[in-house]
Amino acid sequence: MKAARFHAAKDIRVEEVSIPEMKDDSVKIEIEWCGLCGSDMHEYVAGPMVINEPTVTMGHEFSGTVTEIGEHVTTIKVGDRVVVEPFVACWKCEACRTGNYNVCENLQCFGLAGHQGGFAEFVVAPEDRVYKLPDTMSFEQGALVEPTAVVTHAVRNSQFRIGDTVAVFGAGPIGLLLVQTLKAAGASKIIVVEVSDTRRETALKLGATDLINPIEENPVQKIMSLTANKGVDVSFEAAGVQPTFEAGLNSTKTKGELMIVSLWEKPVSYNPTVAVMQEKKISTSLGYRFIFPSVIELINNGMINEDIVITKKIHLDDITEEGFEAILNDRTQCKILVTPKRSNL
Repeated sequence: MKAARFHAAKDIRVEEVSIPEMKDDSVKIEIEWCGLCGSDMHEYVAGPMVINEPTVTMGHEFSGTVTEIGEHVTTIKVGDRVVVEPFVACWKCEACRTGNYNVCENLQCFGLAGHQGGFAEFVVAPEDRVYKLPDTMSFEQGALVEPTAVVTHAVRNSQFRIGDTVAVFGAGPIGLLLVQTLKAAGASKIIVVEVSDTRRETALKLGATDLINPIEENPVQKIMSLTANKGVDVSFEAAGVQPTFEAGLNSTKTKGELMIVSLWEKPVSYNPTVAVMQEKKISTSLGYRFIFPSVIELINNGMINEDIVITKKIHLDDITEEGFEAILNDRTQCKILVTPKRSNL
């Protein structure tokens, strides 16, 4: 089968590889769509970061149809339309034993570490990582389950409460999904800080109440003016760079929270006194846990506007130039979906 394989930073190759082997507790899935994620972009630009193998088939936001099941599989059948939760935990470490498998000490992830991913024609996954899609959900919506789970977990993980004011730094795929999730969760004010004109306009369509271009105005001063000089209850950092870290922390109110959702290619520096003097919290959120069924229902009930979030659909053969490079060089792009099937385009 064809698969997009990571070899090194800026070196993704579409190659012929063997279809992963079936096991008694696994299912084989024919891929329909796989989303290109910010984590994939970090690997492409600066990897290997999470990737811990010489080569790996990338892609962890995918949907497809079950074509084969293992002998011991009982909850999934051939023909089911499904998505895969890509985290694979050991279930033995302290994190797993306390229910926090998303921070498993031996965590593996489809498309990044330990398992071959969805930028391919087929994936083989353990039955307990596979979730059925309702008949009313499209495969494209299915490919958004994983990133929507990331932002839903981040909101749940934060100290956000109904009626709070929030700022979202970065309006890429995660930032825009955050806007929709926070709107659904009852945020009274959603301030989006983003350099791209197109992404700011998209954020407004999806529920942002205020927009800030940090190139033209100071985001901290603007946020203070929008919040009666108090600052927001929670800032969500979804860009992963020094300026947004600083602005996110400085624009959060006394005893407020900076919630970091992004991965980082470089370390940041800051003065802890800024947080200490106002008892501000700096929190982090990784992935999700025990959440896929709920997120599937949220998407199926219309929480996410996939027609706006998905800006491009491409074939697997074109993943480097039309996918990775397009996101690097075109700030109008948001979520790009990749398919191994010409018939989908």
